[in-house]
Amino acid sequence: MTCRRGHLTAALGVILALAVALTLTGCGVTRNDDARGLHRLRMMVPNSPGGGYDLTARTAVKIMEDTDITGRIEVFNVIGAGGTVAMARLMNEKGNDDLMMTMGLGVVGATYTNGSRIKASDATALAKLIEDPGAVFVPADSPLKTIQDFVAAWKVDPSKITIGGGSSPGGPDHLFPMELAKAVGVQPKSVNFITYDGGGDLLTALLGKKITVGTSSPGELIDQIEAGQLRVLAVSSAERVEGIDAPTLKEAGIDLTFANWRGVLAPPGISDHAKKAMVQALEDLHATQQWKQALVKNGWTDAFLTGEQFEQFLKDQDERVSSTLTELGLI
Repeated sequence: MTCRRGHLTAALGVILALAVALTLTGCGVTRNDDARGLHRLRMMVPNSPGGGYDLTARTAVKIMEDTDITGRIEVFNVIGAGGTVAMARLMNEKGNDDLMMTMGLGVVGATYTNGSRIKASDATALAKLIEDPGAVFVPADSPLKTIQDFVAAWKVDPSKITIGGGSSPGGPDHLFPMELAKAVGVQPKSVNFITYDGGGDLLTALLGKKITVGTSSPGELIDQIEAGQLRVLAVSSAERVEGIDAPTLKEAGIDLTFANWRGVLAPPGISDHAKKAMVQALEDLHATQQWKQALVKNGWTDAFLTGEQFEQFLKDQDERVSSTLTELGLI
């Protein structure tokens, strides 16, 4: 009898262990999630839905969730001042181990042009993810058919050519046309630039004919390009962008290449364990086949950096933007 009771107890123990394991699996708890302590992560996006930061964040989060790198991650948008409002919130979350934020060149520029004392290099550097070329867009029915048409009209009267970008002054969509102006012989200070808070607002302005051309990354507006609503006059990368029927500026005889970039920060003062876990999650994301496919689909260039290299990169970007905006008389 004792032997039978022992077997029965052991069997019940196995059944109970299986039941617990199934319950945890059903609740979405993964071994990776448990090991890294990433239980309730949030990802902040520093501009409106539909913009480049939003696209990058939601693509990365979906892949991390689908591949069980993390559990569920809440993505939310904080809009205002080209990302400066979101940066202020990130810095105010000092020590919060559950928050990340996508950011990039636009946020660096906005902190300067909005008079903020916050620098991206003051936050916790996690990873640089991608680089992204710029592009010059027009509505499909625009009389400007080529980049040469645009440049010719621009030189005649820069004030009549309104250029819209989905970032604040100092951001990539602003710095790109300023550098393009210098390259083609237009005074940067004469450029009629209108800023929009993200790619979604820029798209509305373009399709509503409120601006002549738009500057942004091709990946942000790829759906409208593929649908034939927008035409790309040129891209600023060294090579043509796969899936985009447009020449590079170099091909068009304009001596300029330009790249935006995007990465991920965390608040200052987070624990070493949390930083290590977040960086590991982003490294695992970078290694997935799904992320490699996303790079191709969105025309992104892999530019992954972590650790001291990314920290130094952020400091270099502060200097780059500060120098350019000072030269333009914007700060």
